[in-house]
Formats: sequence, C-alpha cells, structure tokens
Amino acid sequence: MITFNRMFYICVLFLSATFLFVGNRIASGGIDFASEIDAFPVYSAVVTEITDRVEDTQEFAPGFSITNISIKFYARITSGELRGEEVFAEYIVSSVSDAAMKEVETGDRILLMYDNLMDSFIFMEYERVHYIAILGAAFFMLIVLFGRKKGFNSIIALGFACFAIFMVFVPAILSGKNIYITAAIICAYSIISTLLIVIGPNKKAISAIFGCLGGVLFAGLLMISMDTIMNLTGFVDQEARFLLHILTENPIDLRAIIFAGVVIGSAGAIMDVAMSIASSLWEVKLAGGAADFRSLFKSGIEIGKDILGTMLNTLILAYIGSSLSVILLLTAHTTSLIELFNMEMIIVEFLRALVGSFGMFLTIPLTAAICGWLYVDHQNDDGFESSDDDYYERLKLRRNMRTRK
Repeated sequence: MITFNRMFYICVLFLSATFLFVGNRIASGGIDFASEIDAFPVYSAVVTEITDRVEDTQEFAPGFSITNISIKFYARITSGELRGEEVFAEYIVSSVSDAAMKEVETGDRILLMYDNLMDSFIFMEYERVHYIAILGAAFFMLIVLFGRKKGFNSIIALGFACFAIFMVFVPAILSGKNIYITAAIICAYSIISTLLIVIGPNKKAISAIFGCLGGVLFAGLLMISMDTIMNLTGFVDQEARFLLHILTENPIDLRAIIFAGVVIGSAGAIMDVAMSIASSLWEVKLAGGAADFRSLFKSGIEIGKDILGTMLNTLILAYIGSSLSVILLLTAHTTSLIELFNMEMIIVEFLRALVGSFGMFLTIPLTAAICGWLYVDHQNDDGFESSDDDYYERLKLRRNMRTRK
C-alpha cells in the first residue's frame, strides 16, 4: 500500500523533473552556437606513442627568455564518432603561459581538439573528470552509508539543483532571458525541491522553506540596492568581458550576472541555517523543552546565535578562498590600499560575503518565528507533523508515558 508520504515523494520527484524538462525547452530557445562548436570538436584520447620532441629557446633580453616545446605523438581516440581510431597530434607549450604544464607521456589520458581548418589534432587539456567521478562516487557512498534514506535523498536533491543550473539557468542566460527573474526562479526551485525531497511534507520543511525564501529574498533586494548605490559595471574579471562577445539575442547583463552569483551562492548557506534551526527546534519540542511560541522563538534565537558565527566564517572564507589568486595579484601590483579596496572585483567579493551574511541574519529570527507558530500545539499533535517514522514513534511514546502518569 502506497502511503501519503511516499506518494508525496514521488510527486515531488515528478514535478522537479518536469520543471527541468520544460524549463530547458523554454530556456534553450534562441541558442544557436552549433556552427562554432562543430568547427572544433573535442575528443577524449590516450597517448600511445611519442614520436618527436623539439625544444626552442629564444632570448629577448638579458635574463629574459622564452622556451617553446613541441611534442608530436600518436593517440587513440576513446570517445565520439572516431572512437578506437589512432590519430597523429601535437602538443605545444610555452614557458610564458604554460610553465606548470606537464609534458605528455605515453599512457596519459588527454583531450584533443580537431581543427577542421588545419585538418589536425591539437592537445587541449589533460582529462581529469574521471578522477573527480571516482572521488564523487566515494563521497556519495559515504553519504548513503551514513545518512541512509536521507543521505540518498540528499544526493537526489543535489542532482536536481545542479541540473537546474546547467539545464535551465545557463541556457536561459545564453538565450537572452531576464537573468534576475531566472535566478529567482532557480533559487526558489532549488530550495523547495531540496527541502521537500530530503525532509518530506512536514512542519520542519515548511518552516525551513519559508525562512530560507525570506532570507534569499532579502539578500536579493539588498544586492539590487547596493548595485544601484555603488554604480557597479559587472567588469570584475577578463571572463566577464568575454561574455559581451557571445552572440545572443540580447547582450548579457554583467550586473545581473553578479546579482545571480551572489543570490545563488548565498542560497546554500541560508538553506543550511534555516534547516538547522527548524530541525533543532523540532527536537526541542519533541524533548518537551518548549511548548509555546515565546519559548520556541527564544530557543531558536539562541540556537541561531551559535550557528551564525560559524556560518559567517564558512561563507566569507569560502569567497576569500575562491578569489585568493586575484587578491594576491592585485595586492602585489597595487601600492595604495584605497585603490585596492575600491576596485570593483574586490568590492564584489565583499558584497558576496556581506549580502549573504545579511540574508542568513534575517533567516534566523524568521525561521524561529515560523517554527514557533507551526510547532505550537494549536489543537492537538495529530496530522501534519512529520514524514519521519522515527519522530512519529517518539511522539506516540511520549503520549503513552503521559497517559500512564
């Protein structure tokens, strides 16, 4: 017999998959880069034989020279329509831009780009994704072993969130859709689908969903306000400038890209805070530690204070770590601290951390208030309480103990 919780779980999975399918069809309209992509197809390959190596060093000034290395080799294609064929390719590296690049050797797994214009294969990059796949598979196995059903559901929810980014959000940007609206939809979809899949149809999930949506909404509005006040341009790095040369129906709004990065980046941390408070207060209620709105809300604030400190460090240090190379480069070539801290790329990194932190700060009292209202026994403890059988059994045990007393 299919229970309500299982039927609800199936419906959430179906609706999530439907959103991805329909969203991808809508978002992909207007994208046509096939002619450019087909001109330079990329294949996975394995190096089978090194035939020649030429090293050429040119000295342009005393103490300054450039070394170019050309290696010619045979490789066996392992993907695509040329799978199984052995081709001749060339590896070219310069000491100026590729000083740390390892030279190809027999047995290396690499990516080859075929140039239709020159009718030749060129070394493009080492193939590394299979190592990530192995590490990811090991990590997912640990999640399932530790979290069991919830661990498995967490992986499913993560998959939906990632697919939403690559199947809906990215195509929507490239097809000229409104980035602000699309980013808001993706955030809402990721939050709702993740919490309903992992937690289920219960008061914890509802509290966390509304608390998280409120925090993300506040972060988005704050980001829009700061964008206007600070006169941002969106030119934070070289990649942002390249986006302007992509042939889309509407030019890509670089300021909107910053907004989307801040909001989507902070959504995960805000979701973590909201879920931690909702889950902690549910445990407090089950343990009989709080039974009215005021006590639950107060407990939520105290729990939030402990969470806030560590989550702020997590969010800010994550942004600093991701932009460490840029910070080092700018610091080494800038003598004025006033100039350094007013550069847009530095300002945007501060905005990412601070706007996300403001979102988390609002999420704490909002989630605590929603939990305090939903968890209070307005009439009785029956009905829409938890999809977790363990919680339900513990509630029944508490009721039986009260009855015996």
